[in-house]
Amino acid sequence: MKYKIFIDGKEGTTGLKIFERFENRNDIEIITIEESKRKDPVEKSKIINASDFTFLCLPDAAAIESAALCTNPHTKIIDASTAHRTNPAWAYGFPELDKSFREKITESHRVAVPGCYASGSNAILYPLVKSNVMPKDYPVLIHAVSGYSGAGKKAIAQYEDENRDVQLESPRLYALTQQHKHLPEIKVISGLDFEPIFNPYICDYIQGMSVSVGLHTRLLGKKVTAKDVWELYAEHYKDCNFVKVCGFMGEGTLPEPFIPANTLANTNMMELFVYGNDDRIMITTRFDNLGKGASGAAVQCLNIMMGIDETTSLI
Repeated sequence: MKYKIFIDGKEGTTGLKIFERFENRNDIEIITIEESKRKDPVEKSKIINASDFTFLCLPDAAAIESAALCTNPHTKIIDASTAHRTNPAWAYGFPELDKSFREKITESHRVAVPGCYASGSNAILYPLVKSNVMPKDYPVLIHAVSGYSGAGKKAIAQYEDENRDVQLESPRLYALTQQHKHLPEIKVISGLDFEPIFNPYICDYIQGMSVSVGLHTRLLGKKVTAKDVWELYAEHYKDCNFVKVCGFMGEGTLPEPFIPANTLANTNMMELFVYGNDDRIMITTRFDNLGKGASGAAVQCLNIMMGIDETTSLI
């Protein structure tokens, strides 16, 4: 049996990457819509309801409209937009966070793929809040850097233009009003009482991301050392295929004292580092903003929903 897959928005960055990951799959059949009818709700409804799985790689409003077109009780929707990530009726597509997340993905007909920055942030915050190490009202500050591919086709074209503005050669801080679209899901999924301060940078490289959160141990809910925090993560993610807790930095595990952001490009891997000292602890996640931060996570969710090895067509 081949599952029928429809990618609604397959010309966008995430849609294209999902399509690429299906290149050598013989268990699925990609069904398409005529280009002239891709915004026709009647035709789109036919395609969605004829599919076993539909990926929504669309702006939020369009994703909501497409999801509403699904009337076939057997069709499952995997939404890569922001639209449904805090909706409790939808499973949140980060199975490594907790077994309850994986179970809901397995059972659900509606899955919301996490945002890229949110994936890196929640991988750090969720275990801390769950274990009561981090109080729910902790004043979280998140720093993050990303390659320009996560900013969409227009930004990619600007960065790759040979006559581009010289400012694009420098890291650029954005989301200055503290209204970034990933903040609600970071707060809800991690269990915080308040949205964090979030400082993201877009940088002059194409792919890869790092997200960092600092801890003042005097403000935590439990007395912990840096090694204690590393052990917490090592236990939490010990059986995961795609989330790896790297060796404790206090024992010197990198050849150089740097954490580059682009080394996991084109994979679905996420690495987590703990470093600093027993007064001020830093945690950093590193991953591909187009992999575990987007298309890779979407395909991983599909595999889980299909009941097959979650690593299928992923590295």
